[in-house]
Amino acid sequence: MHTRRLGTFLFPAFALLLMSLPHETSAQDPAREKSALSPERQHIVAISAHTARGDLDALRGALGDGLDAGLTVNEIKEVLVHLYAYCGFPRSLQGLNTFMDVMDDRAAQGIDDEMGEGASPPIAGEDRYAKGERVLETIAGWPQTSPLSGYSAFSPVIEQFLKEHLFADLFGRDVLSYSDREIATISALASMEGVEPMLESHLGVGMNTGLTDDQLRHLFSVIESSVAAAEAEAGRELLSQVLASRPDRDEDASGGAPPSGEDEGEDRSRRQKRDTVFPRGTRVTGHDNFTGPVWVEMVVTEAETFDTRAGNVTFEPGSRTDWHAHPGGQILFVTGGAGYHQERGEPVELVRKGDVVKVAPGVEHWHGATPDTEMTHMAVATQDSAGETVWMGPVPDEEYNRTW
Repeated sequence: MHTRRLGTFLFPAFALLLMSLPHETSAQDPAREKSALSPERQHIVAISAHTARGDLDALRGALGDGLDAGLTVNEIKEVLVHLYAYCGFPRSLQGLNTFMDVMDDRAAQGIDDEMGEGASPPIAGEDRYAKGERVLETIAGWPQTSPLSGYSAFSPVIEQFLKEHLFADLFGRDVLSYSDREIATISALASMEGVEPMLESHLGVGMNTGLTDDQLRHLFSVIESSVAAAEAEAGRELLSQVLASRPDRDEDASGGAPPSGEDEGEDRSRRQKRDTVFPRGTRVTGHDNFTGPVWVEMVVTEAETFDTRAGNVTFEPGSRTDWHAHPGGQILFVTGGAGYHQERGEPVELVRKGDVVKVAPGVEHWHGATPDTEMTHMAVATQDSAGETVWMGPVPDEEYNRTW
């Protein structure tokens, strides 16, 4: 449905992650959401690291800390299941056995932990290889059209297993987001020896799924304090190489908090002019068809001349449109950040800078930013004379949060 730019190739992986870490609350500050991992995500890192390292004593503490920090039982189980593809069944099963013991101990203390949402059942008769290709295209950022090469050509069966199982069966599950799974995978690879090419690849994939430069740096800070300083420093060096090789990264891609004081407005204006092709415009107010802050700058308004309207639209993290349809169709040119697009009855797609989304006339859809990353796109309403946009109600938070 839309065309993606080429991105970093996704290698297969094995896994490992972190150790115990102090509770943090600073990531709750909206100004720092894009510069630090949330407490829950830090504990995903810790749980995964101890599982992959086989350090069950440390894992026991990390599991309890994760539950106390707000991770649900099903989220933690999903992390432990995900890890088997990276550190093997023995480590994963030991992790699950340890989690069972922790749950028994907490129940004996009268602690009632939240189970959380379970995974959606697989679709009967679904082509798992095709699904795996779609998932891989989404998280890697490039179409799976090249002939098999390297290990895939040498052993085609591993390519089949990767597509059908790793990407369709594991990454395709909906308890954890793609970026949560990449946090686990990156942390695992950073804690292992001899897998630097895979770590380099997954750093790029992590960015494709919406992780910011500063969040990845924070990940390595957690590794430094919880696992080993040498592995953290090696990871930082590799991250620097990846950032230097990515043409779509700009000076402010780290997601740091904006400056405060009298110069804040001037600095924001300067960054907008540098980082976006068109002005940010004005914030939408008095409009019930958006969730969260949205900014619009109309670029083409003479619909009577061109039968087209076009506007530059910026969604702040977590913001999105309601479900809607355009009688004459719509084209979205993503010019910055990362976001989601979904047509009614179809899977949600991750879209990034350089993607083009083509929506046929009358197709119900919604689009917006990821939870961690702002998204800007040029929205072009084609065949504008066909009629006004038809709005159909919001995308609820629970539905949006289950998306990935």
